[in-house]
Amino acid sequence: MNGKALIGLIFGALVLALGWNSFYIVLQTERAVLLRFGKVVESDVKPGLHLKIPYINQVRKFDGRLMTLDAITSRFLTLEKKALMVDAFAKWRVRDAERFYTATSGLKQIADERLSRRLEASLRDQFGSRTLHEAVSGERDALMAQVTASLNRSVQNELGVEVIDVRVKAIDLPREVNRSVFERMASEREREAREHRAKGKELAEGIRADADRQRRVIIAEAYRESEIKRGEGDAEAARIYAAAYGQNPEFYAFYRSLQAYRESFADKRDVLVLDPSSDFFQYLERGAR
Repeated sequence: MNGKALIGLIFGALVLALGWNSFYIVLQTERAVLLRFGKVVESDVKPGLHLKIPYINQVRKFDGRLMTLDAITSRFLTLEKKALMVDAFAKWRVRDAERFYTATSGLKQIADERLSRRLEASLRDQFGSRTLHEAVSGERDALMAQVTASLNRSVQNELGVEVIDVRVKAIDLPREVNRSVFERMASEREREAREHRAKGKELAEGIRADADRQRRVIIAEAYRESEIKRGEGDAEAARIYAAAYGQNPEFYAFYRSLQAYRESFADKRDVLVLDPSSDFFQYLERGAR
């Protein structure tokens, strides 16, 4: 290869490199600024293919999509000076590319750090102006809306970003408070359990006493009815016996004597000491004659 060819090859390579570095592309998901010797000359480069002067102009691109700042769980005091552990996050995106670049050098880590400090300050102000109930449930939506609005106002001009939303993931009591709260809850539940047991025992005694009373009443009424039935049966039996006796008094007397003999001589060991001329043996005497 001669000298002219080598010079031509080098010149072609330089032209190709300059041509390659003269074009840049900004995607739809990106925000970009054009610099000239480190100074911003175009603050918001639109998406598409663009030209620049190689080695004089530089392009800084930033992610223009929605990003998440996951804040560190922090301790805040409510209006009653009660401590809460709050875990929150914020959704933000680049709004002003030039201001974002000058404030953070285009680094997301710097933006997250500064945004995190302002988020913590805003949360501290909002929790400090509310009671525990309001912060946890009563005004939670209003609290997050006010934090979002105040944080957005403070960072738009300073960092060039827009805060879309702030959400509280969890609100817990500090660990040392949790223990006392759980112990108090346990003692309260034990007290309620004792009250329910005492009420249940009292109710059971009442039911048992009422059942015993009803049992005694039922037994007494049954005994009374049984005595009435027994008396009616005895009366009916006496009437039947009397009617039967009236039809044939002689046979009835004989039948009763036989029953008396059967019952008297049921056991061979029984001994009767009677006068042989007693009426008890009148039917035996007649049979002997």
